[in-house]
Amino acid sequence: MDGWWKKNPHFVEYMIHEGTAVFVAAYALTLLCGLVRLGQGEAAWNAWLEALKSPFSLVAHVVFLAAIAYHAFTWFKLFPLTMPPMVVNGKKVAPEVMVNTGLAAAVAAALALLGFVWRIAA
Repeated sequence: MDGWWKKNPHFVEYMIHEGTAVFVAAYALTLLCGLVRLGQGEAAWNAWLEALKSPFSLVAHVVFLAAIAYHAFTWFKLFPLTMPPMVVNGKKVAPEVMVNTGLAAAVAAALALLGFVWRIAA
């Protein structure tokens, strides 16, 4: 029973996907900590912002980004397996189209959010 998932590459990918959820949760906690600091006042907020500039925090954010990107990519790869078949104009949508559309929508939303934040910060 030990390591049963290591025998099938699909299970290995699934277990890595599930493992990256820990990084998603860690980043959510990081943001929650910022929200708490914001509620504690300007000094606490500024201290949190300074903590984000530390080398450890910068490395952690790069790791978070890589893990969350992998998590999202594997999530979209699961779309064709978890959703009922999509039919457009009487034709079944190919699984690759579903995956690529989901990824494109996620990238577009991320870029739109980045542009919005960039405009606000300027």
